[in-house]
Amino acid sequence: MEETIRFQLNGKETEIKTDPSQTLLWVLRNQLGLTGTKYGCGLGFCGSCTVIVDGDAVRSCSMAVGDVSGKKVLTIEGLAANGKPHPLQEAFVEHEALQCGYCTPGMIMNAVAFLSKNPTPSRQEIIDGMEDNLCRCGAHIRIIKAIETAAPKMNGGK
Repeated sequence: MEETIRFQLNGKETEIKTDPSQTLLWVLRNQLGLTGTKYGCGLGFCGSCTVIVDGDAVRSCSMAVGDVSGKKVLTIEGLAANGKPHPLQEAFVEHEALQCGYCTPGMIMNAVAFLSKNPTPSRQEIIDGMEDNLCRCGAHIRIIKAIETAAPKMNGGK
């Protein structure tokens, strides 16, 4: 049965009429046209579908869209500001922290949430914080370097 669900999506009030048990991933991709969030394993393990809900990194393939009612949802499409990429997006390009790019949106979203809670992490804290996001191409070292580079920029540093 369809319901009207209201939430903030990438800074804009959003209202959608849908089955509240639909996963957030498929609503974002199929109904709202935001295809940056990827379908990976469909079980919440790989992290390709990671988005941020009320400041926390969540697996959108495992979350019902009804559960975001009244909340703030941020997807990879909502990171850029005034046409300028987010510092993490810039750092991923700078360090070539992507290969096929499939895991990249989820990696970046997980890193944004992680750095918002731990703005000056050690290398080991970054490794631990990113452990549950999988990259099959093996760009892990470059991903860690990108996050190390972006952290001070996200805190107003250079």
